[in-house]
Amino acid sequence: MNAAANTAMLPATSNASDQRTALPTVLPGGISLDDLRAHVTVVQKKLTAGQYLYRAGQPFQALYLVHAGFLKTALVAEDGREQVTGFRMRGDLMGVESIGMPVHTSDAIALDDSTVWELSYPAILNACAHLPALQAQLTQALAAEIRNDRSWMLALGTLSAEQRVASFLLDVAARHEALGFSARHFVLRMSRADIGSFLALKHETVTRALTRLSLQGSIAVQWREVRILDVAALRETVRCEMVH
Repeated sequence: MNAAANTAMLPATSNASDQRTALPTVLPGGISLDDLRAHVTVVQKKLTAGQYLYRAGQPFQALYLVHAGFLKTALVAEDGREQVTGFRMRGDLMGVESIGMPVHTSDAIALDDSTVWELSYPAILNACAHLPALQAQLTQALAAEIRNDRSWMLALGTLSAEQRVASFLLDVAARHEALGFSARHFVLRMSRADIGSFLALKHETVTRALTRLSLQGSIAVQWREVRILDVAALRETVRCEMVH
């Protein structure tokens, strides 16, 4: 695949002082941004919906921490078939799946206007030696990636379409809650087709599953706006399938 993805990126902010004022002083995990800058070049990048952060085959030179917005990661076959592998929100570290590889192994695309912090690699490895909290965060990100992949592999292999969609909504709700947002009312930034690709379902199947969950009274859906009306019922939908 063509590795020339840099043209898909917007240039970093040219004024260093603007970058400093735009970024918080503390990263997730309590790491001081000033401490990190002493070891790693931190560049703010802004993307609009549809722009690539990186593409499979592009040289792996950095990790990216999502500051704002929503992105998806995807694998693309030589014939153009795409498999969505995940959705990334504020605080998520992107690119960890390519650590140890000379190039990125997947695409990363912004689903809406997004801001990420580019952390130069392997400079970040040097920083880990001086910042134990950063090493812990990187290790946690790698472990979370593995756990998440295994969890969804189990879901895709054991749950029906309706249970997969219910599980997906619960996961999105939990991630919103962890960020201090509403877990009961949120907007899905991804399309039905993206959800279907991630859950190994046709987008029509995703739509039918959402309709059934709505008729059951678990949720209310208006295009991409979702209200979870009965969390217990939604969890029971998933649990019943797992029990059987």
